Amino acid sequence: MKTLKRLLVSLAALGLVAVAALAGSSWYYGGDDGMGCARCHEIRPLVDAWSHSSHRTVKCKDCHGSSFSAELRMHAKNLQRVWLHARGEAPEQIHVRHQDVVPLIERCGACHRQEYADWQSGPHGAPYAAIFINPEHNANQQLMDDCLRCHAQHFEGGIRDLVTPLDRKGPWTFVKEEDAGLPAVPCLSCHSVHRAGEPLAPRSERAQVPSTAQELARPSLALYDRRALEHVGLDRLPLPAMKEGERAVATSPDRRQALCYQCHAPRAGNQVYSGDDRTPVGVHEGLSCLACHSKHGQTTRASCDGCHPRLSNCGIDVAKMDTTFKSGESLHDIHRVGCVDCHPKGVPKKKVAAQSPGASS
Repeated sequence: MKTLKRLLVSLAALGLVAVAALAGSSWYYGGDDGMGCARCHEIRPLVDAWSHSSHRTVKCKDCHGSSFSAELRMHAKNLQRVWLHARGEAPEQIHVRHQDVVPLIERCGACHRQEYADWQSGPHGAPYAAIFINPEHNANQQLMDDCLRCHAQHFEGGIRDLVTPLDRKGPWTFVKEEDAGLPAVPCLSCHSVHRAGEPLAPRSERAQVPSTAQELARPSLALYDRRALEHVGLDRLPLPAMKEGERAVATSPDRRQALCYQCHAPRAGNQVYSGDDRTPVGVHEGLSCLACHSKHGQTTRASCDGCHPRLSNCGIDVAKMDTTFKSGESLHDIHRVGCVDCHPKGVPKKKVAAQSPGASS
């Protein structure tokens, strides 16, 4: 009985010490503002960047958790960092590990609810399982490390550390089954949370901004480069000079496309539709990707209605034409369809709407 009592007293004492340690560390590391974290020279650049970013009004704990968080893995990770720091073995570059991505994007969704819901229901929200162990894809194309450039950008290691076997026969499985549900293209692939910029104004204020002064691209837009372990902003991402044969293709000047092109890229010759390119030609040449594809969900269903039938040359409802908008099996792809594809005997003249009686000329 005495032994049990001593054990309970010891456990209670350890609990009090743990709580005191958490409270002390929370106070020492600056509570919510994270200024105490900046005492570590490895963290200071990140804190400085955050203080000038569009998220500077968001407290560190809202994204990274606090000392009193119930997430035990986070505490273990932080203790490991303190231990490495004390030994002088802290890494030169702090980066987000792939296990940390899901908790972070869930916290993104706490504020950006609509964007998070759109992303989660769209192709960029697909899990690793839908990408890396897809039988049709893996039988036609060999899995390689370059797959990780766009899918699984935060994964540490090569493709052989993620999927086995590396052949075209399969069946394919994950080296670690817990990786199967991780998002292939998370928020952090296209957004740098600490990138310099102004906070987003409330919707009620945004509606009052004149059109010429409205924001075209969020300052956070940036590609995460898994080799450099850092984000590359739109201003440093190139827009390729696309060609169709020898002809130069007119492309939209929308700088946001520079982000799209990093993954939906042509082969070395910059020919349209080579590699993963989807640069529009034909009747849609010059349109931006984002003229048809919604930003986060990538839905396109309503995009035709924005221009047609008002801009239809022949006055026919384009949604009923033989294109991939109507049927995925159509030979007339929406990205490169031309008038002659549907009118091989000649393009009809544009119909003029009949003027109603009594209308002024």
